[in-house]
Amino acid sequence: MTRADTDLVMICTSDVAGQVRGKAIPRKAIEARSETGIGWTPTNVFITAFGPIAPSPFGALGDLCIRPDFSTSVDLDLPDFGVDESFVLGDILELDGTPWSCCLRGALRLALDRLKERHGVTLKASFEHEFHYFGTQPQPGLGYSLRAYRRLGPFANRVMAVLDAAGLSIDTFMPEYGPAQCEVTVGPKPALRAADEAVILRELVRATARGTGSRASFAPILDPSGVGNGVHVHFSLYDENGTPISYDASAENGVSRRAGSFVAGILAHLPDFTAITAASVPSYLRLTPHRWSAAYNNFGKQDRESAVRICPVFGADADIARKFHYEFRAADAATSPYLLLAALVHAGLAGLDDGLATPAVTEEDVSELSEAQLAERTLQRLPQDLGSALDRLSASTWARQAFGDTLIDAFESHKRTEIEIMAGLTDEEVCARYAEAY
Repeated sequence: MTRADTDLVMICTSDVAGQVRGKAIPRKAIEARSETGIGWTPTNVFITAFGPIAPSPFGALGDLCIRPDFSTSVDLDLPDFGVDESFVLGDILELDGTPWSCCLRGALRLALDRLKERHGVTLKASFEHEFHYFGTQPQPGLGYSLRAYRRLGPFANRVMAVLDAAGLSIDTFMPEYGPAQCEVTVGPKPALRAADEAVILRELVRATARGTGSRASFAPILDPSGVGNGVHVHFSLYDENGTPISYDASAENGVSRRAGSFVAGILAHLPDFTAITAASVPSYLRLTPHRWSAAYNNFGKQDRESAVRICPVFGADADIARKFHYEFRAADAATSPYLLLAALVHAGLAGLDDGLATPAVTEEDVSELSEAQLAERTLQRLPQDLGSALDRLSASTWARQAFGDTLIDAFESHKRTEIEIMAGLTDEEVCARYAEAY
């Protein structure tokens, strides 16, 4: 079907709440809006996922714009799937065209620019997305099974067809361990594009679920006693010539010196930025031992409870350097993909700046170590609730230098309001609120 000139295209931004917000314009206005974008207000960064607006220093004052980046355009009309989506992602700018301090896409771009300028290093990444689909009858015990896949009906095929139509490099779809839980992945891309695609993927999964008359939720956890939905970030490093530099055959576990410093920076600063990567009240129900999540800032080899793990390379492949990569596991979809990747890049950059040594790989259940053993290995338990995580973030000199006071203060105000909204609710009620919001 031919799009009409009056059909709307939404210009969007991914915000602190992990929500995608914006304004729609007629298709015929795209060229005129390419530079001017659409109007936006600073206080919008304080809109929580639950409606109330956190205390804003801006109030009703100030004006911004969202300038669209049309390389991110999604324009799909798939009536057989009930999917009709037209949106584009953009950057929040001051009226003079300079980046706004609380634009999360801009925060990632700044981190990547610093990494390249200081060390000649670029990053590729891909995201594993876990979510629950409500269009099937959940049954415990069917994790990863053909029966669970069959119960999804046409949903899985539709998701992959929609993602493919949007230009994403479709990879895998899996009926996950939890009842009615799924996982979908796409191929690695340069970091900014990888974050764009993470935003796009979540919205298209939701749109596809809606097309089946149901919905999908990327909430961190739906049941306090159940399985959580993580976001696992796979990443690898490249030099200015596009040569992969994560692998060194002569190094222990194959971890190159520069990649080792990058990972060391992530782990050293992770307790300070956990609030960014696990950005909700129920996120901390996931970040506990023996939930196949991360509870400590450890470096593991093929260990799915480590904060960062060395991923396996299958087969005897001469191209191992291009396949060798790492996975960050202490994250979920309550945060914007841009802010998540920006935190990893800023922390890895600090590790490179400081020339940190490659962390020792843990080979045991870290949760069983004593406090003395943890200290000997320079390991820390990650914050165990959002309030404690925000305390660490707010007090972190490194985080304020990396992100700027304005963004850190805005993030803290936003998330402390979220804590207040959840005050007095049971864990089950909190999970239900987030299931609706995400």
